[in-house]
Amino acid sequence: VAGLVLKPRATGAARPGAATNSWPTDRLFCSAELKEKPDMSKFLVEDIRNFSIIAHVDHGKSTLADRLLELTGTIDKTKNNKQVLDKLQVERERGITVKAQTASLFYSFQGKQYLLNLIDTPGHVDFSYEVSRSLSACQGVLLVIDANEGIQAQTVANFFLAFEAQLTVIPVINKIDLKNADPDMVEKQIEKVFDIPSDECIKISAKLGTNVESVLQAVIERIPPPKVHRKNPLRALVFDSTFDQYRGVIANVALFDGVVSKGDKIVSAHNQKTYEVNEVGVLNPNEKSTHKLYAGQVGYLIAGMKDVTEAQIGDTLYLHNHPVEPLPGFKSAKPMVFAGMYPVDQSEYNNLKSAIEKLTLNDSSVTVHRDSSLALGAGWRLGFLGLLHMEVFNQRLEQEYNAAVILTTPTVPYKAVLSSAKLIKEYRQKEITIINPAQFPDKPKVTEYLEPIVLGTIITPDEYTGKIMMLCQARRAVQQNMMFIDQSRVMLKYLFPLNEIVVDFYDSLKSLSSGYASFDYEDAGYQTAELVKMDILLNGNIVEELVTIVHKDKAHTVGKTICERLKDTLPRQLFEIAIQAAIGSKIVARETVKPYRKNVLAKCYGGDITRKMKLLKRQAEGKKRMRKIGNIEVPKDAFIKVLKTQTNK
Repeated sequence: VAGLVLKPRATGAARPGAATNSWPTDRLFCSAELKEKPDMSKFLVEDIRNFSIIAHVDHGKSTLADRLLELTGTIDKTKNNKQVLDKLQVERERGITVKAQTASLFYSFQGKQYLLNLIDTPGHVDFSYEVSRSLSACQGVLLVIDANEGIQAQTVANFFLAFEAQLTVIPVINKIDLKNADPDMVEKQIEKVFDIPSDECIKISAKLGTNVESVLQAVIERIPPPKVHRKNPLRALVFDSTFDQYRGVIANVALFDGVVSKGDKIVSAHNQKTYEVNEVGVLNPNEKSTHKLYAGQVGYLIAGMKDVTEAQIGDTLYLHNHPVEPLPGFKSAKPMVFAGMYPVDQSEYNNLKSAIEKLTLNDSSVTVHRDSSLALGAGWRLGFLGLLHMEVFNQRLEQEYNAAVILTTPTVPYKAVLSSAKLIKEYRQKEITIINPAQFPDKPKVTEYLEPIVLGTIITPDEYTGKIMMLCQARRAVQQNMMFIDQSRVMLKYLFPLNEIVVDFYDSLKSLSSGYASFDYEDAGYQTAELVKMDILLNGNIVEELVTIVHKDKAHTVGKTICERLKDTLPRQLFEIAIQAAIGSKIVARETVKPYRKNVLAKCYGGDITRKMKLLKRQAEGKKRMRKIGNIEVPKDAFIKVLKTQTNK
């Protein structure tokens, strides 16, 4: 040991047996560089602009957001910058935005440093709740319109959302680089439909980055700064939140008054609990912590909220000793479609419960009610804003929480006006809402049934108008209005019963119009309807899970479809199974599953016909007796196949 010489290893030489791609030494100090926190106090209220990007699906919102992030130096310019703000796997796979995403941009203009808070919003009608929530944190919007497609249904809906919120609207005509682009025609449409002068439109190509600089200048010049007071006590609106396994709830906040910093004691107006702020910062577009956040700014806040139910969207946060009047918050989303959700295996119930709780924190427009079914066990009845919303929620459960679920066919909420005093006393109200078809009251107990209706807007090239009108009439729609928005495009307005459009209307519309027509709808209340409860019988016994509510005129077709689907899925028995769709005591459709039969004539070769008839008669009597005592166990997978949403309708 005395003669042992310790040689220092040459720098850069690898330790014997060590992996050569170990962390390089020059990276050890990078965390110090990252910890340089931006000073938010240098941005005065008049140097802040809060704005959203709104548009129809696929008009280039996320691409424009990418270019704005590059222009302000927030992200490096590379060819990989596609949908940078779309962070969810489901968004990247489908190429649509599902969640509104926030980013703070620092931009110098005419020698002054500005803070621009950008919110990229979804364009699909099912996510309009995200858009209306985002607008509450803004003072202006960029209304992006495709120079090729022109104004479409969701463009109109989003414009009026911004108009009602009294925000400054800057029209941006995108995709001028396409060979079929016609920006002048789009300018005329904007002037006719929205009454915005054509000289206010900005023509850009977000993909190539053409003229995008002028969008930022228009944001600074045209959008007013937020009306806030930094001297007042803190008032912050929670407009979005996510759940992190390690840090708890991360709340996205817009500050209307005051200042918040790490270590402050804050109170939630919703549940009156007190928290200590662990971290505040801005989204740039990833989280970047700062010392403080000031009124007028948009950022995130972590305050050790460990329970999923604690950060309610629309909640107001204020300082511990300075109670304030809560901000108005958001009117809660009204679910349009209900579906049952059950775990594939009942032992997974608790895991699925916590997954749904965490996901509904991030997507607050989903409503959850406990439910149970004889065939599928304990589960929930979830309310969604539309069919795509339901699919995306299901996909996110699978991808983010690894949960396998059974989703039943979507239904819509009906209402019934009760006539019997006994029932009114039992329900404590005269008008009840029915979200589960099994609880549908019988006709003698009810004065009238009501079904939900929506006001649909269809924008289409005029050569498809005839076909689309026929489709709408087949769906029991009533025309309200028809208007030409230019020489070749028509805007139709119809009142639709919601259950007629909920499953496959959009697909039929797209296929009829070669993909050119666009569709958007808004809630229009309820109307009286002739609704009936349809039972499904197997050998005379009602199957509770398959009860459906249908309009009287559609009862036969719906009943036939369900019976045919059951016939394909039910296993054959040794006796005949009669599958019937019934309204009260009247059978409207029937299918029969033939029984397995032994060939009783196999041993007869030749001989008298009466011998054969005797054997067949004896077999028929046996089958009849067996049918009386035979019990049909409907297997779980048969239920799932019938109840599951039909993609190939």
